[in-house]
Order: sequence, then C-alpha cells, then structure tokens
Amino acid sequence: MSSRRVGVISAVSAFTLWGLLPVYLKALRGVAPVEVVLHRIVWLLAFLCVVLALGKRWSALRAAFESRKTVLTSLVSGGLLSANWLTYVWAVDASRVVDASLGYFINPLVNVLLGMLVLGERLRPVQWAAIALAALGVLWLALPLGEPPWIGLTLAGTFGAYGLLRKTAVLGSLEGLALETLMLFPLAAVALAGLFWSGRAAFVQAEPGLLLLLVLAGPVTGVPLLLFTAGARRIPLSLLGVLQYIGPSVQLLLGVLVWHETFPAAKAAGFSLIWLALLVFGVEGLVTSRARYAAVPPGTVQR
Repeated sequence: MSSRRVGVISAVSAFTLWGLLPVYLKALRGVAPVEVVLHRIVWLLAFLCVVLALGKRWSALRAAFESRKTVLTSLVSGGLLSANWLTYVWAVDASRVVDASLGYFINPLVNVLLGMLVLGERLRPVQWAAIALAALGVLWLALPLGEPPWIGLTLAGTFGAYGLLRKTAVLGSLEGLALETLMLFPLAAVALAGLFWSGRAAFVQAEPGLLLLLVLAGPVTGVPLLLFTAGARRIPLSLLGVLQYIGPSVQLLLGVLVWHETFPAAKAAGFSLIWLALLVFGVEGLVTSRARYAAVPPGTVQR
C-alpha cells in the first residue's frame, strides 16, 4: 500500500472517529462533564505512557523539562485543550451536538485569523472574502436566535489557540500531548480524589460497563490523534484540510438525524453562509497550491 493511501486512510479514520465522539459521550450520560474531563486526563496519560514506552520515545519528553518556556507553554496549551473538551462534553450532554459541530466548521477560518494577527501572515483577497462570509454567518446565527453561538465560538477559539501554541512548540505531537497531560495530571488527580472522598464520583457507584467507558477515555482521545499525525505526515496539507470537515459533518448529521435536535431554517441559513465560506476558502487554497506547484521548474526540490 502506497504511503499516500496509508495517509488518506489514517486521516479519514481520525476525522471519522472524532465525528463519532458524541456517541461515546452520550454513553457517559449521568457522569458530570467535569468528571469526564478529569478521567480523560488521567487515563490519557496512562495510554500515552504505554505508547511512549513501546516507541522508546522518552528522551524528548525528559529533555523538555529542561526548558521552563516549554513547560509553561505546555501547561497553557493543556488548559486550552481541557477547556475545549469540557465545553464539548457539556454541549453533547445538553443535546447541543449541532451547535458543537459549528465550532469545528469555523475552526479553519479562526486559524487563518490567528495566523494573521499573531504570526503576521498575510491574507489573500479571496481569503478575506471567505472570512467575511463566515462572520456574516455567525452574525446571522446570533441575531435571529437571540444569542451568539457561544458554544461554537468557544470551541473554535480554544482549539484555534491550542493549535497556534502547538504550531510554535518544539515538541512533536505525541511528546507534546504527553507533556500537556502530565502538567494537568496533579490537578486532575487531586480533583478526582476530592470527588471520591465526598462520595460524588460516578466512578464509585458505576456499573462495570460505565467504568470501562471512563477508562477508555484515554484511548478514545489518543488513538484519533495518532491516526491524524500519521495522515498529516503522508498527504498534502490541502487534502488534509478538505478531509477535516468529515468530523463536524458526521456530528451535524448525528445531531439532526439520530438525536433529532432542532435545526430551524434560520440556523440552516447561518450554517449555509459558513459552509459557503469554507467552500470559497478551500477552492482558493487548492487553486493557489496548484499554481505554485506548476510554477516550480521540473527537478526542483520543494521544502
């Protein structure tokens, strides 16, 4: 099997698993969102320790502790990722999967804005048009429905900021996630101990099936990330950008067709503007990428 095909299969698998994540979280109904996130931190660290041990990749993680900047950055990025997870778990528990999917539809455009504002990247005119369309869609969702789409904006903002920190980090994705989780582990362990001590932990009274689901929070988080990393290394970024919409699309379909969440015409119109913005953004990126590739003389090595 070619490297590109392996990359496509890995990326599609990762985004599909992320899209199906609400099914897993729905099975945890009855467990408070905060406790779910605490279990995620604890069991994800256990899962990553196994992966690091099998891959003999402890050296980079040990070296990271010599840099205060790396440790502090990992603490902040881990906090952002946990805030993203807490918002998402709460949204699924509150039967607002459709609203949560919006965050991952607009996340690529948030990434572009952060690149411009923080990294000094320049936007092309068509990219500005795409962002304007997305902003109009968000405004449309805010006005007719009486409240801003805060779930989607929170998810897009926290994940966008997390991606920005990871983009500028020195650690690889696996080691970086391990360090982030390790930084948060003491707080999560103390908080879980407090829940156990007070008798409020669902883990204490849960049936074996629910116990297993909580333990699986580690692999459920870690496996899609490892698949995503494998895919990102083997396929072009433009293709990866198109495939990433599998996740929120699956979430949207689950919310509307399986759990029968309301999707009125006003909300559909706002989503349509955002989808149009993504289409404009994606086509422009693909055309620009092909034009740059065509402009490179044959035999030139691109970096």
